[in-house]
Amino acid sequence: MYYVLTWSSVDWQHPDDAQQGNNFLSLLATVRLYLPSEDYMVVVPLPTNSWALQHIDLPKIDEYVDLVNLMAYDFSGPWRPTAGHHAQLYRAQEGENSGSTAVEHIIATGFPAKKILLGIPVYGRSFIGAAAPGDQYHSNGGEDGIFEYKALPRPGTQEVVDTERCAAVCVGGDGGFVTYDNPDTVAMKGRYCKEQGLGVS
Repeated sequence: MYYVLTWSSVDWQHPDDAQQGNNFLSLLATVRLYLPSEDYMVVVPLPTNSWALQHIDLPKIDEYVDLVNLMAYDFSGPWRPTAGHHAQLYRAQEGENSGSTAVEHIIATGFPAKKILLGIPVYGRSFIGAAAPGDQYHSNGGEDGIFEYKALPRPGTQEVVDTERCAAVCVGGDGGFVTYDNPDTVAMKGRYCKEQGLGVS
């Protein structure tokens, strides 16, 4: 006899009050009941913002999930008035969102680091009229402000890595300030994950 391990992803974006947080927990408990851990992996995506995480009992969901996929991207986009890196690992100023800030917050609740996966985007976000984080912009390039990774860096631009924040960027052309991950930043994020003991089986 042998078993095939399969996984199920529970995607609820996201409980925005205490009651929904309780319902989310009940849903995970029910999923785990019917998908026993010896045969199935249960994975949940989690936001990085504290306003969303505050409604999720992280130590409790540890009982029901095998992994959480931390959505460490879309920190900036057309919904914000100024340009910013959309997947930075570190923040350079107080109040900025970042992957490491979210990881630290989750671990501080008692949730095990080994169950955290750091999500990495395969697209860039565009801010036309901006040249750096914090700049004003007037529109977004690409499709709905997004360029697929295969289309980066944009023609006629030079790719630069912001090592302080751990983010890649190209400026100019048809995208303005375009922020994304490249092999260098992914390698930096990989080293961070190893140092923090994230996603360890």
